[in-house]
Amino acid sequence: MEEIIGKANYCLNCKIKPCSNKGCPLHNEIPDFIKEVKEGNFTKAYEILCKTTVLQGVCGRICPHIKQCQGLCVRGIKGEPVAIGDLEAFVFDKAMEEGNSLSKVWKEEIEKNKKVLGNKKVAIIGGGPSGLTAAAFLAKAGINVTIYEKYNFLGGLLIYGIPEFRLDKKIVEKTVQNILDLGINVEYEKELGKNLNLNKLEKEYDAIFLAFGANCSSKMGVEGEELKGVYGGNELLEYNMHPNYEGKTVVVAGGGNVAMDCARTIKRLGAKEVKVVYRRAREQMPAETKEVEDAINEGIEFLFQNNIVKILGNKNVEQLELIKTKLVQKEGDTRLSPVNIENSNYIINADYVVMALGASPATFVKDLGLSLNKWGNIEVNENYETSNSKIYAGGDLAGVRGTVAWAAYSGREAVKKIVEKLKEA
Repeated sequence: MEEIIGKANYCLNCKIKPCSNKGCPLHNEIPDFIKEVKEGNFTKAYEILCKTTVLQGVCGRICPHIKQCQGLCVRGIKGEPVAIGDLEAFVFDKAMEEGNSLSKVWKEEIEKNKKVLGNKKVAIIGGGPSGLTAAAFLAKAGINVTIYEKYNFLGGLLIYGIPEFRLDKKIVEKTVQNILDLGINVEYEKELGKNLNLNKLEKEYDAIFLAFGANCSSKMGVEGEELKGVYGGNELLEYNMHPNYEGKTVVVAGGGNVAMDCARTIKRLGAKEVKVVYRRAREQMPAETKEVEDAINEGIEFLFQNNIVKILGNKNVEQLELIKTKLVQKEGDTRLSPVNIENSNYIINADYVVMALGASPATFVKDLGLSLNKWGNIEVNENYETSNSKIYAGGDLAGVRGTVAWAAYSGREAVKKIVEKLKEA
């Protein structure tokens, strides 16, 4: 406890609050909740966080804090930033320990709102960060909510996409239960395109929020990626169907957190060598700084400013052809772009290749009758409405930036627009 209070006292409680206003996707009232921690008012600190987020225990642990809130902390200019993530996680843990649930914090608001919208029903498809956040804030608005989830558990990528060594699944279970205790219904093992029909749901509900993510790994577009031994990183993490890595060399292509999670998981599963190939510089990696440092400390090799141009082998992956890249400033670009250096090609040996270069929605999305953008994401307007004004979408599915906090933000903001429309109806 003394350590936590010390971390809280380190906060200057800035008036401009860059950590909240610019650094946090959810705009959590960071100095305000930390002030309550300083004074030992942990219940009040939790209530402040509940205004903007229902994923405190998760975001406090796995958000890219250095690239977000802590990266804009004033104390970080000349020294270490305030440990905002640690403090947020502590507040959640303390609240759960003392029984300060969402249903208690929001009880009066829910009862008041039910008098206005208690007869309205909203369906949410997908129980990941965006869907769970939307469900919670809809329940707070007094609306009857049902989540349709393809698995027999909720949490989405919080369960299958983020390894246990990064996020304890007991934290996810507590987070999910805290949300479900708001009176949310769940229909498990229901999947669009299989045993769930969007048209039928549209007739039954006043609004629908699509939040089932986009977890089909993007291809590299190089010769040989059809060989046996080439895997998608998202699918490896989701389905946990790994090959035998014992004594093998594995190359992971990509520079985000999925690439880091794949590389670190594969190393733990016995791979002799794990190499991460990234076509930009280390400073430009979208992965959380700590995840990159942890991967390096665990013996994972990084090949920065390298690009895979060909996967070689007969039936299985045997070798890779790579090319060096240089970074140049292209007109209109906000960051340096990698350009291949002619005649810098070289060969390395590999047994498996994992593509962790981004993801796109499942193929059935194109059959939903909704407009898609050029990347295959469901197109939404500024109100998170799809081309069908009764159906909304958020998270990866709608092309929202791929972090838990941004997915949660889209779920929360979509709820505001849904509530506005239902009040007018």
